[in-house]
Amino acid sequence: MPDKSIFEELKEKGVSRRDFMKLCGTVAGAIGLTYLPPVKLNGASAKLGRSYKPAALVAKALATKSRLPVIWLEFQDCAGCSEALTRSQSPTLVDLVLNQITVEYHETLSAAAGFQADDAKMAAMKKYAGKYVLVIEGSVSPKDGGVYCTIGGKSSLALLQEAAAGAAAIIATGNCAAFGGLPKANPNPTGAVSVSEALPGKTILNIPGCPAIPEVFTGTLAHFLIFGTLPELDQLNRPKTFYGNTIHDRCLRRPFYEAGKFASSFDDEGAKQGYCLYKLGCKGPTTYNACASLKWCGGLSFPVQSGHPCLGCSEPNFWDGGGFYQGQSAPLDRPALVTAGAALATGAVIGAGAAAANHAQKKTAEHDEKKEK
Repeated sequence: MPDKSIFEELKEKGVSRRDFMKLCGTVAGAIGLTYLPPVKLNGASAKLGRSYKPAALVAKALATKSRLPVIWLEFQDCAGCSEALTRSQSPTLVDLVLNQITVEYHETLSAAAGFQADDAKMAAMKKYAGKYVLVIEGSVSPKDGGVYCTIGGKSSLALLQEAAAGAAAIIATGNCAAFGGLPKANPNPTGAVSVSEALPGKTILNIPGCPAIPEVFTGTLAHFLIFGTLPELDQLNRPKTFYGNTIHDRCLRRPFYEAGKFASSFDDEGAKQGYCLYKLGCKGPTTYNACASLKWCGGLSFPVQSGHPCLGCSEPNFWDGGGFYQGQSAPLDRPALVTAGAALATGAVIGAGAAAANHAQKKTAEHDEKKEK
């Protein structure tokens, strides 16, 4: 982790103060910073005034903080969350945040392997003790001494406990890490458990999904980078900013549900007209996530929009939670629909800084290219 602040690094790469503030506005919107929290000014607690907007608060943090060290462990998983993050089509929030962290260890992305990679991880854990963010992808297998998931002769449980001891924050990304996921599904031959179950007593921030939405992960990481604390969590330790509403609340098929228009099969007239997929087993009414707002592939679409029922992959036991294509037996009993304006606001805030972020990324790329030459 370099000694230079994030702003100093961006400035050296040709990012102007104006573009930097636009980037800060993008980050502020992405992490849901729509209010001004109490902060300490000159040793006293006070609320920020009108002259200190959310973007300015982000700017102040990035002007004083250097890159955030991250150690990423993979256990019983398919690397889908890493793939989704690295292959995201969003050149704004994802690229911006990933440029402000230093991934000290990641088995899939590391150039080194074997003893070299392990030595680098141990060195980083020692150097940044109490400062690094530990990210876990995949479930943990403690059964039979952990023989079903080992790396370098160490069990997943031992590796997790070792890395968690010096972490400033622990993030479980993806359903496998957050709730056990597919490895935990019946009959669960490896005795798979979630990170929370493997580390009782520790606060684990869960970012479930199969895979987790890239912007949800980076938005959460950005919050910790800026404030040094975890965001507000729900009862399942998920960030409320992204898991505060169900898929159904902001689904564009919701009006058809209200009108009682449902598709009965994937190829009937209702399906062709975009009717609600509730009777085909859509778990949107009971699944909390930001899919309908953030969507995937740079805001292009999400499963329900593309014609497939929500599988509920951000909820516990989603694989064993019922047939995917069987309608839910209990009638829906949810509060009134969150206004369309709220849903649009989320997309608008994130999209507002797209041009600025792209511009800054272009300058950074040009700077790096000149440096290579």
